[in-house]
Amino acid sequence: MIKSMTGFGHGEKETGQYKITVEIKSVNHRYCDLSVKLPKKFNAFESRIRNVMKEYVARGKTDLYIVFENYSSSKCKVEYHQEVAEAYVAAIDRAGESFGLERGLTGSGLVRFPEVITLSEEEQDMEEIFPALEEVLRQAGRHFVESREAEGANLRQDILKKLDFIQCLISYIEERSPEMLKEYRDKLRKKVEEALGDVHLDESVLSTELVVYADKVCVDEETVRLRSHVENLRSTMEAEGTIGRKLDFIVQEMNREANTILSKANDQALSEHAIDLKTEIEKIREQIQNIE
Repeated sequence: MIKSMTGFGHGEKETGQYKITVEIKSVNHRYCDLSVKLPKKFNAFESRIRNVMKEYVARGKTDLYIVFENYSSSKCKVEYHQEVAEAYVAAIDRAGESFGLERGLTGSGLVRFPEVITLSEEEQDMEEIFPALEEVLRQAGRHFVESREAEGANLRQDILKKLDFIQCLISYIEERSPEMLKEYRDKLRKKVEEALGDVHLDESVLSTELVVYADKVCVDEETVRLRSHVENLRSTMEAEGTIGRKLDFIVQEMNREANTILSKANDQALSEHAIDLKTEIEKIREQIQNIE
């Protein structure tokens, strides 16, 4: 199934403690370019996040946004440092002995000294949150792929219509080429007869000239190859996986044949159809640039 490189996916999960939101946006790009924007506390998960995303995107410039909202109250941890307190008491005793001072120290006074008591916020175990994050990633990934497939279906229909028109143009060119040769033969015979008058026309000379002309304007090989490329393009669009690069290569070959036909066209009507042929191929090429 054809997938566009343009897509959007959204997923979220909310609990009593937190809310995780994931958004995926992508546009066309020659390679797979994944940009991940996530909260600092999720940095350790980036490698795992990228591995999950590989299952949903193979090509395109993709931006992944992750938002984490923590609803739980921060839990503070109070720690008493015995060794620090002992050091303060010992220092106060030495100072008292040196100057003949009474200690005058209370417990509440002691804990006010720096580092005797410290407050720290208990870290949330992020590993417990990763399964929920992965669930939301996959939810957004599925929506992302669905949007790409929907856009890809539209691209497919448009390309098929253009291929139908191209086949009509090829049919006209195939029909017109023999007529063009016959018209040239009649025109050449008329000119020679006007120039020679009653002198007998050597048919072998006329045939030689026609063979040379036919070799210059014959497009049979080009139209046969062009039809083959059209069928190859149709069958490739039904294939699974990443097909954008292969489609682009086929269209390049189609354009090559169209250029040759145009260069050989020695007839206004044929030239106009050859130009239309190139125009439609270019339109398909532009559409294919957005296929994964």
